[in-house]
Amino acid sequence: MSNTPPADILGMPPAPDGSSEPMARPWLVAGDATTGFYRSPADNPNDPVAVEAYSWGQLTSGARAAKDVERALWTLLLPFTLANVALHASPEIPADPRQERWASRPGITAWLVRLFCLSLTVTFVLAAAGLGVDLIGWQCVDRACLKQIPGPWEFLGTGWWSESTHPLAVGLLLPLTLLAVVGLLTWRTYQYEAEMPAAPADPADRPLDNPLQDPTFWCGEGQVRRLAALHLATGAAVAAAVPLGAVIISEPLVGARAAVGWPAAAALGASVVLAAAALGHPYATRRSGDTPVGRYGTVIVCLALLGVVGTFLVLLLPDVPAGSRLAGLRPPPGCATDATIAGCGQDRSLPGYEALIAWLSSFQVLLLIAVAGVARTGRWALCPPIMAALALPLGHLWATDRLPGTTPPPSYLRTWMVTGVVVALAAAVTLLLPRHPTRPPERPPDRRTAMAWGGRGPAVLAGLGWLLTVSYSVGVLYWAANRLNHGTAPGGLPPVTLPVPVLWAGPAFVVALLVAAGVAGRAWLLFAGLRRRCLAELFHQAGELSAHERRRARDVASFRALHRLVGGHALRLVGRLTTAAVGLAAAGTVAALAGLRPQPRSPDAWAMAVKAAVDVGASLAGLLPVLIAGVGLLVYRNDSVRRAVGVIWDVGTFWPRSAHPLAPPSYAERAVPQLQTRTTGLLALPEQDPRRAEAIVLSGHSQGAVISAAVILQLPSRWRRRVWFFSYGCQLTRLYGRVFPAYFGPDRLPAVAATLTGPSDQPRWTNFWRETDPLGWPVGAGERQIPVRDPEALHPRDGEVRDPRSAATAATPNPRNTSSNARPWSRRCSPARFPSRAVPARPPPTPPNPPRPRPSGWSHEASRHAEQIGDRVISSVVDSVADVTMSISITLDDDLGAELNAAVAGSNRSALVAEAIREYLDKRAIADATAWHATLDGEDAAAFADFNAAW
Repeated sequence: MSNTPPADILGMPPAPDGSSEPMARPWLVAGDATTGFYRSPADNPNDPVAVEAYSWGQLTSGARAAKDVERALWTLLLPFTLANVALHASPEIPADPRQERWASRPGITAWLVRLFCLSLTVTFVLAAAGLGVDLIGWQCVDRACLKQIPGPWEFLGTGWWSESTHPLAVGLLLPLTLLAVVGLLTWRTYQYEAEMPAAPADPADRPLDNPLQDPTFWCGEGQVRRLAALHLATGAAVAAAVPLGAVIISEPLVGARAAVGWPAAAALGASVVLAAAALGHPYATRRSGDTPVGRYGTVIVCLALLGVVGTFLVLLLPDVPAGSRLAGLRPPPGCATDATIAGCGQDRSLPGYEALIAWLSSFQVLLLIAVAGVARTGRWALCPPIMAALALPLGHLWATDRLPGTTPPPSYLRTWMVTGVVVALAAAVTLLLPRHPTRPPERPPDRRTAMAWGGRGPAVLAGLGWLLTVSYSVGVLYWAANRLNHGTAPGGLPPVTLPVPVLWAGPAFVVALLVAAGVAGRAWLLFAGLRRRCLAELFHQAGELSAHERRRARDVASFRALHRLVGGHALRLVGRLTTAAVGLAAAGTVAALAGLRPQPRSPDAWAMAVKAAVDVGASLAGLLPVLIAGVGLLVYRNDSVRRAVGVIWDVGTFWPRSAHPLAPPSYAERAVPQLQTRTTGLLALPEQDPRRAEAIVLSGHSQGAVISAAVILQLPSRWRRRVWFFSYGCQLTRLYGRVFPAYFGPDRLPAVAATLTGPSDQPRWTNFWRETDPLGWPVGAGERQIPVRDPEALHPRDGEVRDPRSAATAATPNPRNTSSNARPWSRRCSPARFPSRAVPARPPPTPPNPPRPRPSGWSHEASRHAEQIGDRVISSVVDSVADVTMSISITLDDDLGAELNAAVAGSNRSALVAEAIREYLDKRAIADATAWHATLDGEDAAAFADFNAAW
């Protein structure tokens, strides 16, 4: 199983013209062109072992034209993806979702993460409202400014549309339109309903030991629809609240405006409050359920629609006879050409918009602190953030001398001092609390498999999503203001001014980039040190080396160093970077709350440095969405880019959208149930059906190993007894196990091995790994760990000539390659693309001797012996395949050895492995089994005789 093309998985040779296309197309035996099961047309349908490749690559790659554009748009939703993944990074998730309660520690953590995801949607909407309502509808007042907007928008500068609050109504269409586009883009789903063969329930399937065993885990279409309704309704309500709030706080509503405006404001506020409360209700938390929004969601959506309609009516109704006081707050026309006009050179941004952004950012900072505290410590860690949330507005009012009944603050006290102390104390008290797990760990802690970021994983991932959302918003607003100001950078007070929180994000982004450069430098130093130590080990073990071997040793040392860097240091570096960046964003939020503008008018050096930081930071933030979208286009077109960033995208879109419905869809919601249906369908066929599979080996590489583990946990116990699992390039320990401990941690991952344990107690999970695989490690919960060999023959480069000694060695069959002079890097992962084993879905041609039905004397005892035989055969095959090298490690006859050497020479690795297994089953295993059968007596011999007759 892999997300690579099926021809590559099957190891089919390429066309002789040198193109990447195979000589023959693989045979689609089940599924469709998007996700399907394939077989090689060269396979013999009468072979006892059938090789099928399952590829889900079309879910994430697909065709070039339309799919590339859609994928680029999905990459722009990366902040929502990270926030959605944060929910699954919680260390305390009950194995059975029915045991989760809102007031419990997992329930509160999930509600806080979903609430933070809702605030990210609000941030996205506020950025769009700032562009349409504030910059265009409010501050762009003359034709010279409106000409800079693509399209026929100059009508907003003259006539009826330029009067009073009418331009705000036109500007409100922009956030509502963008919200509708994002909703339509993410409304699609990869849902695939698993079809299980009918059979009575097995008591062994309960109780659940892992959340991935929940039958509804991959059936979340209804939950996505319900959460999407809440997010879209909240986004529309917040977008309408921006212009409506400006009208309410600037002038008293009278007459028709009061009759419409106040009910509209109440409807908008009620929809937001109810949506926030619904995130902790089973309406939003349960995975199963009908797709329709339901009565609860319908009420919220209707309230939001009523508020939006009322807002448009308020903005379009005529003014009172005395005129609108709000209109007098708009910038006067002509400031772009004549700065001496009365009213120019002042901050004329939309009333209330800056305060809304600043307080939302403060709320998000406290919410992140609460998520980190509850996930790590427990419910009582909510106390510091709650106290800070109450003290922050009171302290702000007191510092600005607006709190009635209190003494005025000292003259030296500034607002940022009060707000900064409150936020810093809340963060220090919460984040420094000791960790208190709900239950003691079953195994002693190991730093290599311990929880990432000290149990604060949800806060780290959500913080990364927040930082990207803020960067996107700042970049878009900066470039829009720069264009509306005729290319003049927003320094000083230009005609179109940006909100103060947006200006503070520029310097914070510059400092964050410097911190990122420092973290990257630290990573390079670690890599260099690890590479130096690995190279010293290789040279010490190998002795005298040729030029080609020295170059090969350097390459192997580099990959071993990368293997150790990713497994031991990468997550810690990411945590440090995120913590520093969130701290900088919090500092900018505190400054914005104080109303400090990072563009002082004094022409000193400090003021110029601050202005330069604002301009440079905002410009770079504007390039970030374009850069990420470009990377999204290249991920599945360029192998180098794919290896570098593809793993992040695969991890992000693996998890279902249980927290943020506007994130890109999860491919696993189709891949896991589809593979589950295929596996159980083949195992449940009647005994006389030639398509029936006696046993299936799920063989997954990298992300395919994760999907295989998820499928195994979903399989009923009656089918798991005939399933084996091969994993390689496995990320279940150092990556998934540390970031998602509730699913793959040291206490939960053994559930995979436990589900594969049969009556014979033979190991049925084998993990292959090598030290030069950056993303593959041993799995402690696996029943068998096999370190495999790296490639011996690397291609020369830079004019080098292949070492004759190495060339001669590669051309000569070496039965076991266990000689003492073998180089320490001559190790190869031979089953690196070992596909899954099953029989074809389409009926093959009828064999000359069709299988006979099992005799009436067939018993469970015979079935048990059959499983023991199968265990011994598979174990022998695993032992032998693990020793396959470039020089053919399995002892074979001359003809077959020549064929396998030819397969190796053509890089047909899958053909090598499949042929080796067939040969072993046909000759070696039968001989061993015959010797073992001779030792049977009594009932065992009788059971085997029945089995042998049926076989």
